[in-house]
Amino acid sequence: MSDLHARMAARVGGLTAVVVARCAAEAPFYGALPRATLQGEVARSIAAVHALLLRALRNGGGGPLGPGDLTRLIEWSARRAEERVPLEAVIAAYLIGAEVWWQTLTEVAEPGELAGAGGKLLACLHAALPAVVLAHQNAQEDLHSEDKRVRRALLGALLAGRPYEELASVARVAVVGEYEVVAFAFESDPPSRLVQSSLDAFTGIPVLMDHVARIALLPGTSDVPGLVARLEKDVGEPVRAAAARSSVPAAISSAAQEAGRVLDLVRRLGRPPGCYRLDDVLLEHQLARPGDGLVRLAAKLDPLEEHPYLLETLRVFVERGLNRRRTASELCVHRNTLDYRLQRVSALTGLDLAVPAQARLIQAALVARDLAGPADHRGVTGWQGSAGAAESG
Repeated sequence: MSDLHARMAARVGGLTAVVVARCAAEAPFYGALPRATLQGEVARSIAAVHALLLRALRNGGGGPLGPGDLTRLIEWSARRAEERVPLEAVIAAYLIGAEVWWQTLTEVAEPGELAGAGGKLLACLHAALPAVVLAHQNAQEDLHSEDKRVRRALLGALLAGRPYEELASVARVAVVGEYEVVAFAFESDPPSRLVQSSLDAFTGIPVLMDHVARIALLPGTSDVPGLVARLEKDVGEPVRAAAARSSVPAAISSAAQEAGRVLDLVRRLGRPPGCYRLDDVLLEHQLARPGDGLVRLAAKLDPLEEHPYLLETLRVFVERGLNRRRTASELCVHRNTLDYRLQRVSALTGLDLAVPAQARLIQAALVARDLAGPADHRGVTGWQGSAGAAESG
């Protein structure tokens, strides 16, 4: 076997160049590397593996790899993972190297040597590849955990308005330009990984998201309604979202507060799933501010308290844009019945729905009641507590 070892040792320099060239041609990751990196660091790594294979040829009846050989392979694999080399690229390089090594063996080995040398090669692969894969995956998991920690810290700094530049550098995230800050509300509690995967797939980039606060930072060009529709499909349930645009990174914190207030209003008002912005609830946002005037506004509908069917009729009438035909159809009542109910509303409240200014007042009063929630809207303390919560978002 020593003669075969010598013959293979004489070919190693050329083998390394062949393996490097094939890796660049057949593995996209290596093909994208600069020539200097291929001929430098990549070539040195391949030459080191060839040295291990040469030692295996010289090692007579011993094991395919020496005691320290697996340790070196594990160290190399962890280093490749830290350098962000994909595991599939690492495996491709090993298999290309093994193929080139075998082809060279068939050229230089005597007939009686080939079987033993081939067995050594397979034994080396059996010993090396599981260790390489495990080491690479462990290193990637450590890196992924650290990446997630840094990205969470970066998002936290941006949302809180704290300095973020150093964290952005460590996370390798360019924080520039416009952003959409989006707050989400789900019916249940879908897995964070599923939500993250859906956002990443839709935008095409890793999205910064706080999965506890349910708030994400998206590129300013994102189709937020389309993203919400995609997210609903992926998680299999309705999703409410509120978005606010930030023109510069320094405004992300205020945009997050705005999105949070809008989402709070949407949920309290029982709005249907979908994507909302401040302009969609501008009146409601202003009505949510505390004050005695709002208490009096909500009280305009107190006469309907003992007539829930009239209150429900009024609500549907307002939601259907004061359209009597659509309202009657929604309530499954005759048009005359609807007219009678609306007349009763006007008689009890003293507000005429046929007068535009008074109709707007009734609409505002309905919103005020909804914002009051389950608390007694006729009590100043109860109303202000609810409105104050909305104001703080």
